[in-house]
Order: sequence, then structure tokens, then C-alpha cells
Amino acid sequence: MKKITLLLLAFTMLFFSCNDDLDDTIRPATTVELSDFVYRGLNYWSLYKDQVPELANDFFSNDGEKFDYLSQFASVEDAFDALTAPVDRFSILRDDYTELENSLAGIRTASGMNISLLIMPNDPTRAFGIVRYVVNDSPAAIAGVQRGMIFTLVDGQPLQDATGQPIDGNTSFSSFFSPESYTISTATFNGTDFDLTGEEIVINKIQLIINPLHTVNVLSVGGNEIGYLHYTGFTNEFDSDLNNAFAEFQAAGITDLVLDLRYNGGGSIETANDLSSMITGQFEGQTFITQEYNSDRNPENQFTRTFNNNLGSGNDGVTINSLGLSRVFILTTGRTASASELILSGLDPYIEIIQIGTNTVGKFEGSFLLYDAPAPGFRRSEANPNHRYVMLPLVLKSVNANGLTDYFDGFTPDIEIAEDFTNYGQLGEQGEPLLDAAIDVILNGRSNAQYNTTIQPSYYDTEQQDPLYQRMIVDQLDIN
Repeated sequence: MKKITLLLLAFTMLFFSCNDDLDDTIRPATTVELSDFVYRGLNYWSLYKDQVPELANDFFSNDGEKFDYLSQFASVEDAFDALTAPVDRFSILRDDYTELENSLAGIRTASGMNISLLIMPNDPTRAFGIVRYVVNDSPAAIAGVQRGMIFTLVDGQPLQDATGQPIDGNTSFSSFFSPESYTISTATFNGTDFDLTGEEIVINKIQLIINPLHTVNVLSVGGNEIGYLHYTGFTNEFDSDLNNAFAEFQAAGITDLVLDLRYNGGGSIETANDLSSMITGQFEGQTFITQEYNSDRNPENQFTRTFNNNLGSGNDGVTINSLGLSRVFILTTGRTASASELILSGLDPYIEIIQIGTNTVGKFEGSFLLYDAPAPGFRRSEANPNHRYVMLPLVLKSVNANGLTDYFDGFTPDIEIAEDFTNYGQLGEQGEPLLDAAIDVILNGRSNAQYNTTIQPSYYDTEQQDPLYQRMIVDQLDIN
């Protein structure tokens, strides 16, 4: 009997002990706890901390006052919105950190079809889709989708607001493209309207690992060897591929480089640093950009990145294949942002940049992931196990060697050309208007040639669905 009693006691203790452990693991975080995480992260790292009174270190007299303040928010998203400065256009909060981690690694659930939606010329209530580019070896590429392809229906439905109202910046089209599979109906433009071709293409989504080196080409034109690179994102997992592309340019003996960043919304600062070193190579050790933080975090975290001869994180010791160029052509649009603009800013003090296309976004700030963990690191390894919320706030700004920063209005092209859906051309081939303009300068010098400058506003872009859209990322959190 004594043995049975002891066994029952041991079992009871084990049962409640296990349940206590289980409660510790799965208890969902409260809204106040989540809001406190947001507050702690932004109070410590927000670049625009000085513009949010509540983030001042002495704003609350005690923890009770701060608790009362945070308790007023109905959701952690409301707290995040209240604690980000009006000037902050790019900080984000997500409820599942795996989504952002996958995006940083170049992993997306996508079809590979990158599109824009434009308003029909003769009907302001309807849109049509134009394919800008297709990810290599993706489901869309296998299905036969090509750049310049037009479609007017998705699953047999016209692209319009459910209310039938004229399309504006508030019109949502996400429901058309959110399914894992949908069908587009292709069309041609006859100069005034669209005619269905009768072709329907099924678009399927899978988990894609997207190599940002979309098109690498060498064009032999007029005795010149011209390198062309259409680069869609600064993803450091593919830095070796990028370096190999520059080895191809070296072997071809290119005299000029056309870097196509028209659809590149940014990514890794380190990769931008490496790419700039590949384009040049003659400025080793000189300042590329300096990363500046808020007044609490400077100067101990201020960091100057220099031109270098070796690839960065994960590729230490690999020699960069540099071209030693004194001039580069960069193609841009209103989708060119962040790390792409860092190339324009960082190279400008050193070499001639001929920018062709339209104005860039104007994002000079960078971010790193903040998990619900202790300061200063807010690291994944120490994250609260009761939720998966993560922040990607603006924590730094880039300053080039000449002191240029705060370029809110973006970079204005030297040669303005707006893309025209009736004359898209193929990326990396002669006949594509932006590339042709670069070739014309290479062969004939600057001229007074007239180009299309009428921008056709887009009301939906594939990239806007990417959680890292227009972000500039610090790859390693080396902070104090």
C-alpha cells in the first residue's frame, strides 16, 4: 500500500510538473506583453526615436505609467503604429518571423510572374495586367508566360473593384492573385482597346528560391563589349553567383556595364557593398557608406563600410571579381529603392553614374530584425517562445563619402525614359528602350534624343506582396 501511495504521489507531481512546463511553452502572449516588446525595441533602436515623444527615456516616471499607456491599445499593431514616427514609411511588424526569415533567404511562395496592373485607356473602372519579367525556371516560365504579355481577365473576371467604382490608390486587387492557382486570359492591344486572344494560362504558386540574377548578358555592339545585368534583389545567399557573373564580364573584356535595377526594391547592405566593389575595385579601403543610428546608439554603433576585395559574410576569403570601371549605367524606375539606391549613393563620389529611366523611391534607411528578446540584441536565440511576432524597424541611415543622406525624393535620372507597355522589349536585348538609350550613349555620346517620359501609374505590383519590399537589411547584428 505504501508503494502504491508513493507511486501515485510521484505520478501526480510529474503530471502537474509537465502541465506547468506545457503552460510555460504554449501560453499565448497578451496584447500588453506584445506592445511592451514593440516599445522596448523601438525605444532602443528606432532611427526616428527623437520624433516620438513617448519613446523618450524619461517620458514615463515609472513602469506603472508605461503599463497604463500600453494597456490602451486594442492590438499590438495599434501600438506599433502609435510608436512609429510620421516620417517613417518603411518599418514593419509581422506576426510570424519565419515569413521574413524566408524572404531574407530568397524563399517565396510565388508563381514567378512579376506584373503591374495599369488602368485601361478607355475605362477607368478596369485594369489590365502587363508582365514585367518572369523568374527563371518558375511555374510561370514553364507555363510560357513572357515579358510584355498582357492579360485582362483572372479566372474569367475583369480586373476591377467589386463596387465598379473608378480605380484609385485604395483599390485592392489582392483577392485576384492570392489563390495558389488562378488562370489569366491574355489579350493584345489594338491602339484603343484590348482584344482577347483566346489563350488561357494557368498560374500556379510553389515555394520558390529566387536567384536575383535574372539576366546576365554580353552584347557586342559597334566594336564594344557591353555587360548587362538585370538584378532583382540584394540577396546575400547568391553573392557567389553574382561574383561569378562578374568573372564572366572580366573574361569577355567588357568596356561598359549596364546594371538594370528597375525592379529591384533592395535587400542586403552587405551585398550592395560587394556589388559596388565588383563594379570598381580601385578604391579598396575607401568609404562606401557610413551607417548612423539614433542619438542613443551613436557613436558606439556607427559603422563605416569600405570598398573591399573579398566577399562578405559566409564567403570570407573569396576574392571579388572587379571590373575597375570609371563609369556605369544604371537603369531605374519608381520601383528602384533602398539597397539599389545605395549603389547610386555609394558610387557617386568615385565614378561617373549615368542613370537612365525614371525617379527612384528615396529610401536611405536600413533595418535589422528585432525579436522579443533582451536588449541590445533582441536576438532570435533568446526570443520569447510564446509568440512569433518580429519587427523590422528603421534603425540606421546611410551616409555616403560626401555626406549625402536623407534623399527622401530619390534620385533623378540623367536620361528620363518611362516604360511603355506598348513598347516593352525584352530585358538584356537591343530593342528594349532603356538599354538602347545606354548603348546610344556608349556609341555616340550624350545627345538630345527624345524619349517617352509619360509614366503609366501602376495600381498593383507583385513586389508589393513581398514582406521585404523596399527594405535595406543589415545582415549581421554586431551591436553594443
